[in-house]
Amino acid sequence: MKKIIALIVAVLFVFAVASVSIAAMDMKMDMKAAPAPAKQETMPATKKAEPMKEMVMPAKVMMVTGEVAAVNKAAKTIAVKGEKTDIVILGGCGDETLAEVKAGDKVTAEYTSADGKNTAKSVKKAVAAKKAEPGK
Repeated sequence: MKKIIALIVAVLFVFAVASVSIAAMDMKMDMKAAPAPAKQETMPATKKAEPMKEMVMPAKVMMVTGEVAAVNKAAKTIAVKGEKTDIVILGGCGDETLAEVKAGDKVTAEYTSADGKNTAKSVKKAVAAKKAEPGK
């Protein structure tokens, strides 16, 4: 009886070892067939993260109506005596505008202000209204 029990234990031991080795081989086969996991792209160590750029708000367009005090064609500036303040408008004035406008003219100018400089968006010469002659 001892021999039969020993034989049964030996056969069970052989089956146990064989099943473990077959399972291990199946796992290796599955690993070879499965695609490799995608590599995660990492930043190179030499590249530094860029700081966030400040949001630039669009410049507010302001308007001034008044009399032209001075025109400097070389510097492309127009000085306007406004009702509340005097403004010097730099740049943005085309050559045609500078040729049309002269000191003493009434103008309406739209401009933006950035870094302490006023830049013209448009300068329009006011059209003088003709007065009707009495008696006609």
